[in-house]
Amino acid sequence: MISVLEGELANCSCGSEVAYMASSVWKGHLTFGLVSFPVRLFSAARGETISFNLLHKADHSRIKQVIYCQAEDKAVPRSELVKGYEYEKDHYVEVDDEDIKKVAPKTAKVMELLEFVKAEQVDPIYLESSYYMAPDEGGEKPYALLFEALRETKYYGIAKVAMHNREHIVILRPNGKGMVLHTMFYADEVRQVDEFRTDTSQVKEKELKLAKMLIESLIADFEPEKYTDTYRANLQKMIQAKLEGQQVVATPTPHIAPVIDIMEALKKSLAEQKKPVRLATAAVAETETEEETAQPTAKRRRRSQAGR
Repeated sequence: MISVLEGELANCSCGSEVAYMASSVWKGHLTFGLVSFPVRLFSAARGETISFNLLHKADHSRIKQVIYCQAEDKAVPRSELVKGYEYEKDHYVEVDDEDIKKVAPKTAKVMELLEFVKAEQVDPIYLESSYYMAPDEGGEKPYALLFEALRETKYYGIAKVAMHNREHIVILRPNGKGMVLHTMFYADEVRQVDEFRTDTSQVKEKELKLAKMLIESLIADFEPEKYTDTYRANLQKMIQAKLEGQQVVATPTPHIAPVIDIMEALKKSLAEQKKPVRLATAAVAETETEEETAQPTAKRRRRSQAGR
């Protein structure tokens, strides 16, 4: 059995790169058969957005949220707050952190690897949060062994662990530089929507052929760094413009024409994708023509100079 013994959540004060990843850090031991080695978990991704503060419009002062007790008609400090579960209307049972710790399942201390599954069987819709799993001091070799075994067999590990007051199913998989952990949604958490369906009987062969050609014209290597958040960039430009006293210019509204003839729409789309290729080809041809024209002229000039 492979297991990860629960460690403690810790704040990392090492390098800046780790500090960036370590929005949520977990330390523990991963046991692979009879081999046990220390590992660390770092948050692998987080959304970036522009946040705004709420201000009093009259004087631009920051507002303060007050915790208010309805029964006593007064504000109360956070030190007087407790957790409560409403078991019926307006009736609560008080629960504290020690109560929660007492009923935590064994997976709060031991992450059990339940089975291995083929990588292609895992639908990405089940993946929730991502964590980098790195070896801690002394765990580099066994970590590399498990990583290489998963990479060569093309299998993912499925494990169960309790953290953040919830029991999670997690996927352990090899990535380019190491192993990554993903928490998973349970099957009953993935929504089944009736409108989410596809009727392929409506697809015609000619339309499919054109659609494939359009896909082929847009094929590229996956380079995530070339994609940017235009909405965030526009917000930053708008804020800078207001700071400089400039007028905020609205983004043009895109016009989307209804598709009446899908074949015609596909042909036009394909033609638009080929335009840059045609322009580039024409430019190359024009350059070659200029070079060919220039060569006889240069030869005549050299002959003329030789005759003198």
